[in-house]
Amino acid sequence: MRADRLVAILLLLQQREQVTAAEVARELEISESTARRDLDALAMAGVPVYSAQGRGGGWRLVGGARTDLTGLTAKEARALFLAASPASTADPAAKAALRKLVQALPEPFRALAQAAASSRLVDPHRWGVSAAEPTSPPFLDDLQEAVIRGVQTRIGYVDGDGSVTERIVHPLGVVAKGPTWYLVAHTDAGRRTFRIDRVSSVEPTGDPVHRPEGFDLAESWREIAGEVDRRRTPLEVRAVCTPPGIGKLRMTLRDRLEVGGATIDGRIEVVIRGYNEYALAGELAGLVEWLEVTGPPGVRDHLTSIGHALIERYPGRS
Repeated sequence: MRADRLVAILLLLQQREQVTAAEVARELEISESTARRDLDALAMAGVPVYSAQGRGGGWRLVGGARTDLTGLTAKEARALFLAASPASTADPAAKAALRKLVQALPEPFRALAQAAASSRLVDPHRWGVSAAEPTSPPFLDDLQEAVIRGVQTRIGYVDGDGSVTERIVHPLGVVAKGPTWYLVAHTDAGRRTFRIDRVSSVEPTGDPVHRPEGFDLAESWREIAGEVDRRRTPLEVRAVCTPPGIGKLRMTLRDRLEVGGATIDGRIEVVIRGYNEYALAGELAGLVEWLEVTGPPGVRDHLTSIGHALIERYPGRS
């Protein structure tokens, strides 16, 4: 990838007083003409590099200019960008130190660092009760590279019925939620999300992506996750709960619980999401010591039926 080559060339220039196009070509396993174009690109991008002509000439950094990243390979530099990103699991002090190292790069490379840092997101809130950690599907790195480089990509995709289709997408970011990685992309039909473990092929087209103005991966993912949650749990139940019961509700319902304000009698308004009235009434029946359902009526009716059934099955002693 050209961005990786440019970083590698910069590091070569720091390690040696001077390099020739032939040496760069040999080190990076590219043609001499490609090496010359990359060296020219560095100079045009503002890196203080110049060509010394004549016998014994080559390319040098002006005044021995250096960064503090001497010795890093291009792959290691890219890993540094990702480790400094918001999605990284590194502790805050480590992230702060890594960001300082990234800032040691020349200005032209900071855009690459920012693109890498904003290309990936890990959503800590899981769907369902899965405790599995995300695993890397085969094309995760290729799609993240397309995000960083900002190039449109032709992907093969296997849908839920097993049908394989091909489409061109504009990769905008990759997100891990639970054990699954997703690609957030712009398409002709608008924003779409693809499970990366269903991607069967990846081919960059070289054309630039269309990135919606002001696009933010974290904000976009919040909208996507909210839409999915609403489809998974379309029913909303309104209730009031005594303060001691809020902890019980949080433990049982997790992210399906929304806690509101206090009522005049000291109880707390809550909204609970579920799949259907009967299933949700069954869940809430064990919480009636703390909880009073105020709507919808169908859930209250199911709770009444459950109560009658319990009395018939377990009659009290007279």
